[in-house]
Amino acid sequence: MAVRVAGDRIVEAGFAARGCAAAQAAGSAVVALAEGRPLLQAARLTAGDVSAELGGLLPAKRHAADLAADALHRAIGAAARDGAPALAPHPRRTLVAMSGGVDSAAAAQLAIDSGDEVVAVTLELWSDPATDDERSCCSPRAVLGARELAHRMGIPHLTLDLRERFRSAVVDDFLTGYAEGRTPNPCVRCNGELRFDAMLALAGSLGAARLATGHYARIARDERGPLLRQGADPRKDQSYMLARLDPELLDRLSFPLGALTKDAVRGLARTAGLPVADRRESQDLCFAAGLGNRAFLRRHGAPALRRPGRIVHLDGRRLGEHDGQDAFTVGQRRGLGVAGGEPLYVVSKDAETATVTVGPRSALAATSVLLTGPHLHRGPDGVESARLRYGSAPIPCRATETPAGVELELMQPAEAVAPGQLACLMAGDRVTGHGTIARAS
Repeated sequence: MAVRVAGDRIVEAGFAARGCAAAQAAGSAVVALAEGRPLLQAARLTAGDVSAELGGLLPAKRHAADLAADALHRAIGAAARDGAPALAPHPRRTLVAMSGGVDSAAAAQLAIDSGDEVVAVTLELWSDPATDDERSCCSPRAVLGARELAHRMGIPHLTLDLRERFRSAVVDDFLTGYAEGRTPNPCVRCNGELRFDAMLALAGSLGAARLATGHYARIARDERGPLLRQGADPRKDQSYMLARLDPELLDRLSFPLGALTKDAVRGLARTAGLPVADRRESQDLCFAAGLGNRAFLRRHGAPALRRPGRIVHLDGRRLGEHDGQDAFTVGQRRGLGVAGGEPLYVVSKDAETATVTVGPRSALAATSVLLTGPHLHRGPDGVESARLRYGSAPIPCRATETPAGVELELMQPAEAVAPGQLACLMAGDRVTGHGTIARAS
């Protein structure tokens, strides 16, 4: 399928198909249904609409309608990704990021209940036959599930295929980080440099006043403007994962679940009859779902990730060998494959020499952390504490700007501070900056 979008509608559509007569007929039906139709109406079309246009397809031929409908939605998504739509601004139009899970569905339902005109968008970021696409929030299967859910809720749905940009901006950085001995956080990078930028650009072209997501976070304001704030439910708070968001974007964002607990969200979804109300959550990286980090690194990484090297004790003793430093992270205890007469932990890694250094737990304690690439939204005086890993508690600290970056002086020791991770800088429950951990001592 190919479509040409001008303004708020599809002004031209065409198709090419090979195969059975049903496929040819379904392509013709999709063109007839889409051409001349407003974009957001076309974004509601389903395989059932295609079949009905043909007078009803037999079950054995229904796949042709599925293929044609999917091709139409991919064509609409390609036009949307390229900025072709130009809808008039609408103060009650909300674009909702929909993954197909309960949180995004609940966010969409809350927007519907408030009287908003809701449009759903799903990002397709990764496709790999080795991963479990049922456990990934951005796979081709996830796109189909999110689209089906949106249509069931009566919402137009668009898909943005960002696989090439995701690979270069997020996955390549992930691989490079591990090759260099760091422990990067790709979800933080994706949110801060790809996902929200793309969806906000789409919201602008669709005339949407805001982008709503199912994240557990809130927005606060002071005399200088908006800041990200922790979610009310400490078990689900995702402000760390959103810490790289530019505060200037926050006036166009909405986090409707920020004041709710997970149980309340599931209850809302059940009341609304959403089929995903009790769907289990996946904790995997979206691009490594079902594989695990190390298998993914070995499948996609450079030879630098497969270099054997030494495992040495802090006192200089050589304790063993390893087949790749990417299998280790600072603070790790299990799976070291060596013994030293005491519990041992990974203290540091040297990617250049492929050396993994281990030592006692006491060696993990750090009171000084250097951050590179820092962003201080309220200056160093606006930093009261730092979260040095997702799920960790804030540690009181003082921030000082230096030529090398920002130096954090921790008021209490922190364990297992891993280079490459994000430091989320806080003032109370507000995010006042961030930086990447370069070293800890």
